[in-house]
Amino acid sequence: MSNTKPKLHVVSLSGGKDSTAMFLRMLKEGMPVDIVLFCDTGLEFPAMYDHLNALERYTGKEITRIRAEHTFEYYFMEHDIKRKTSLGITQNQKGYSWAGPKSRWCTDRLKNQPRKRYLRSLREQYHIIEYVGIAADEGYRLNRKNNQRDNCLHPLVDWGMTEADCLQYCYERGFHWNGLYEIFSRVSCWCCPLQSLEELRKLYKHFPDLWDKLKYWDSKTWRKFRADYSVRELEIRFDLEEEWRKAGQSPKGKAFFNALKTQLKQENNTEG
Repeated sequence: MSNTKPKLHVVSLSGGKDSTAMFLRMLKEGMPVDIVLFCDTGLEFPAMYDHLNALERYTGKEITRIRAEHTFEYYFMEHDIKRKTSLGITQNQKGYSWAGPKSRWCTDRLKNQPRKRYLRSLREQYHIIEYVGIAADEGYRLNRKNNQRDNCLHPLVDWGMTEADCLQYCYERGFHWNGLYEIFSRVSCWCCPLQSLEELRKLYKHFPDLWDKLKYWDSKTWRKFRADYSVRELEIRFDLEEEWRKAGQSPKGKAFFNALKTQLKQENNTEG
């Protein structure tokens, strides 16, 4: 049976370079854009909100901003959950704590669920066509279940636009995110524990206020920020790296990590 519902064209906008370039080029190509949908996690860099406002002014298109039922802090520290310990014992727990490779609860709670809930109500009246900003050199993402839906289209792949192409496309039109992409390779949730050490070094150096919040959250939860380091331990490592560089020594190799191990042990003994 053919779908008799009218089509509704929805641009899924993360606010980053890829989805921004896709949105801008769709308008340039005269493609239909009915709704521009942004799922606000509350964990965006401040410059991201400036960027969204600039996009609205430039395009004349309103961005629909939706949020989860609760804040990140609620899910992180207060939400009642049950989890199994390493001994297989089920315990009541407050908060999901930090996400891990096998449990990206924040993506589901703060992005996927609000998006699905919003689109579900629209599907009663419309046939939704959703546009997702996956770059041509990110083909591996196309294999994910969420991106294989029949109504999910990927214009950047069709146009052959790579991540570098997308960033340049945005820069040429005056979008610069207040320099975020000159610092970070990704500008999504700043507190993600799954980002690289290099990205975390940059966060520590350039955004001390956000780093302080990260350290506060880490002190209030039951799971360590990363398997190898707490936020405080990362701070100690980054400070020690800087000390070694200023002394003309390389913060790599056995000597550095022995020194770091000693300093971390002293810190833990002091806290204990």
